[in-house]
Amino acid sequence: MATLTLMQETEQVLEMAPVVAITPMAANRLQGLLTEKNIPGYALRVFVAGGGCSGLQYGMAFEKEAREYDHVVEAHGIRLYVDPTSSEYLFGATIDYVDSLMGGGFRIENPNAMSSCGCGHSFKTKDSSQTETDSGHCC
Repeated sequence: MATLTLMQETEQVLEMAPVVAITPMAANRLQGLLTEKNIPGYALRVFVAGGGCSGLQYGMAFEKEAREYDHVVEAHGIRLYVDPTSSEYLFGATIDYVDSLMGGGFRIENPNAMSSCGCGHSFKTKDSSQTETDSGHCC
């Protein structure tokens, strides 16, 4: 019987944990969008790019196939693709869909974000440096 070190056990748990999670409400809304756009079988690519008023911004797009090295998450009938660089910023995040009188939409709850813009589309991590885009105003 092989014994694992604490480091090996931790690495195995991290490999099994999904990079991002999606709520049933967000999955329902995405399923509706896939039907509405007539693109069944597509997945949602979730990514992080430079920019936005806080230095980094979230992005989402529909894609037919995963790219090499993508993390693929399947939950609630939806497939998500996350590239390796974005996964570093998104690990442990949850995608939700909020429908309210003040405006609805997809929201990302990201435990790695130290601060985020009022619009919720851009954020900073503890490793982010001050950037020229930090102007105190929202997107």
